[in-house]
Amino acid sequence: MVTPSGQPFRVVIADDHTLFRDGLAALIESDPAFVVVAHCPDGISAIEVVTAQVPDVAVLDIEMPGPGAHAVVSAIRAQAPSVAVVILSMHQNPRTMRDLLDAGASAFLSKTVARDQLIAGLYSVLRSPDDVLLSSSRESVIAALKPSPHPLSPREVEIVKLVAEARTNGQIGSELGITESTVKRHLTNVFAKLGAVSRVDCIRKASARGIL
Repeated sequence: MVTPSGQPFRVVIADDHTLFRDGLAALIESDPAFVVVAHCPDGISAIEVVTAQVPDVAVLDIEMPGPGAHAVVSAIRAQAPSVAVVILSMHQNPRTMRDLLDAGASAFLSKTVARDQLIAGLYSVLRSPDDVLLSSSRESVIAALKPSPHPLSPREVEIVKLVAEARTNGQIGSELGITESTVKRHLTNVFAKLGAVSRVDCIRKASARGIL
């Protein structure tokens, strides 16, 4: 498997441990189909480098200095959507896995995987970037892939559904018999609970949670 141009697949590695980064780069480059084009020690530089380099794959540690793995993955997916994101971690917490998959990660691999499993994982996300790859216990995989329960109240769900119908705050208030300021307050809570930054983002995230 090679790129359409016949060149190696380009990889960026982000981890705050220099020796681990060096060792991981050597493992990846032991397969001639891959070349590591940059190393990053923290989340901010990972976002900057991946956005500038636009590699084929970004391999990220889950615990680095900076804004946190969820924010890093979200930023990369927003700014460089063609980049497949592979998470490497010693932890296999289902909630963390679910959050990172929701943010756009393509794979969640344990740092204990063998070299062949790592290379196979990179090939897998390049072949099928929309498929999810997890190396974990069966129970953790099942838990991570279950639709996460949404945190909204029944009233907030009503409001989100009306937002999805392109209703204004005033129209929503009239239909539900509440004031426009109450609608705004509910929407503020909804945005916080879903991590949304706009009405469009709210609709997208509500759909992903199965609310709509």
